[in-house]
Amino acid sequence: MGTKPVRPRDAASLILLRERQGRLEVLLGRRGKGARFMPGRYVFPGGRVTPEDAQPWAGEIPDAAAPFLALKHAALRETFEETGLVVGQTGHRPPPANGALSPVETAYRERGVLPAPAQLRLVGRAITPTASPIRFHARFFVADGEHAQGRLVPCEELDDLHWHPVDGEPPGLMQNVTRFMLRCAVDTWRGAASETPPLYWHRGRRSLVRHGTPAR
Repeated sequence: MGTKPVRPRDAASLILLRERQGRLEVLLGRRGKGARFMPGRYVFPGGRVTPEDAQPWAGEIPDAAAPFLALKHAALRETFEETGLVVGQTGHRPPPANGALSPVETAYRERGVLPAPAQLRLVGRAITPTASPIRFHARFFVADGEHAQGRLVPCEELDDLHWHPVDGEPPGLMQNVTRFMLRCAVDTWRGAASETPPLYWHRGRRSLVRHGTPAR
């Protein structure tokens, strides 16, 4: 009897894009060589969804895409934990806090930024191959890097953290799924994305793309 495939865990990544001197840049970091998932590969900040991600954040601007709130929170939280950046709306004073704040909520408050999940747009989904011992059902979002506040701080999970030109070669090894989602993010940025975000998945060793599937 074969081994039963590992059930994918919900995860989310944030693709930050920004314009600099007429060229488009993306924020990338390199996963440590000792990482269990994609070691040594250049990726976007992101990680798995936790139960706490489903809870509203202090001072949060309501998001019409409520079904994606936990996923968007995971993408924003992981971006803060892995890069030191918070992404949201500036120019507003955070309302008084009721109760203890999580580290990411505290970071937003200290930087004078309001969490704004509505700034994140879904560009695609990907499911890790069944043969992988670690599997994720990841949703990839894009946001404007101009809305990111803070100083880039590499961490144990992501090093060599920098902005890179989208039109150039990546700084190192990058999985095909990462390249694909970057193209999807750029298409969304330029208003050329398909109506329904695609699903990147695998059948055996083949990588496949499915369009027209529900976004959840």
